[in-house]
Amino acid sequence: MPFSDPKTIVKLFQLYEGMTVADFGTGSGAYALALARAVGREGRVYAIDIQKELLARLAREADTLGLRNIVEIIWSNLEEANGTKLADASVDFIVIANLLFQTSAKYTLVCEARRILRAGGQIALIDWSGSFGGLGPRPEEVLSPEEAKRIFLEAGFTFAKDFPAGDHHYGLMFSSPSSK
Repeated sequence: MPFSDPKTIVKLFQLYEGMTVADFGTGSGAYALALARAVGREGRVYAIDIQKELLARLAREADTLGLRNIVEIIWSNLEEANGTKLADASVDFIVIANLLFQTSAKYTLVCEARRILRAGGQIALIDWSGSFGGLGPRPEEVLSPEEAKRIFLEAGFTFAKDFPAGDHHYGLMFSSPSSK
């Protein structure tokens, strides 16, 4: 997989009809739309971001694609406790793509994921594996897979596996404990 392709990556997650999923830092919504197709009409995707203009654009695109009843837009600051505005243990799966490297509140963000994730739920982290001459983050902003694992383990997650996320990205899957 030459570049990080949300449609291809989401297929690796083995999501099913009716699941509730959160897309942290949804941005342009490429993951949110792929997730919406995976969870189907009975599912729900919370597309969460702080950038109102990107959320508005995603809402219009979801409408155009007939996915608006699946994708719920949430304007939020994920660097704050309870930032998602979602209830405790309310989602089955979370995607955090190209976000963790750029936040100054990494542990807070991961703890918020832990709060809303149901027991036994999973998180897929996709992030830049390096700085590629202006294509990715600045070299000092790159978050290594080892550092990402450390943050998630400190927050109480279990590392599940690596998964392919493109030539310039890494993918890590974490599981929430079966009971909290």
